Amino acid sequence: MAKVKDIIRVIEDFAPLSIQENWDNSGLSVGFPDAQVSSVLLGLDCTPELVDEAVSCGADMIVTHHPLIFTGLKKLTPEDPVGAAIIKAVKAGISVYSAHTTADKVPGGVSGAMAARLGLSSVTVLDPEEGGTGLGAVGLLPAPMTAEEAVAYVKEKFGLRTLRTSRPVSGRISKVALCGGAGSSLIGKARAAGAGLYITGDISYHHFFTADDFMLMDIGHYESEKDIVQILFSLIKKNFPNFAVRISENEYSNPIYYF
Repeated sequence: MAKVKDIIRVIEDFAPLSIQENWDNSGLSVGFPDAQVSSVLLGLDCTPELVDEAVSCGADMIVTHHPLIFTGLKKLTPEDPVGAAIIKAVKAGISVYSAHTTADKVPGGVSGAMAARLGLSSVTVLDPEEGGTGLGAVGLLPAPMTAEEAVAYVKEKFGLRTLRTSRPVSGRISKVALCGGAGSSLIGKARAAGAGLYITGDISYHHFFTADDFMLMDIGHYESEKDIVQILFSLIKKNFPNFAVRISENEYSNPIYYF
């Protein structure tokens, strides 16, 4: 049996809490560092349903990508999903930890996983910071592609039914920039890096008016970040091989529905 702080140490050796964005709330949001842990459940979002699953499978700790508590709370009621999750976790004695922008900013995290899915080579950080961390990634496709080929390739590699793009470019695309989650703030960085295509999520309408040699692709917030759950699972399982570590059986927590 381990303690909450032991699990946290392993996660933060990979994705240090010190590198999170100043608006973020990664870290331990519910529980005590010295609490005993015999089982960990992982998911992308700490929903009330995920806490119920943790209770049913006997997990003492939940680890997610998105923070359970993101902004200031003025009340805790079961009618609110965040309040319901917190109440359920506290009542059950379940600790909740999140690795959000900490896992976004390490090379082996969210954007690194996106680059690996696409088989990019010569991958570097799109918006680098000291220490080799930073948001996003940029690299080269296995072979130059037309816009239509790139759309089909991305849909295949990410298992997508649909995606949104700006006007397709006329030439071939070799260099691709990407950022998991909501990456509109890095559109300028992607262009400056010489990328012909930038892949991210949560792109707003006006951003889709692009230059002729530059294309935007919105694959969805959830879809761009989902691989981090498996990465965190593998990290914990490797360090605690005799430990009960599970990925949620209902891992698909995307609040967006497609029809």
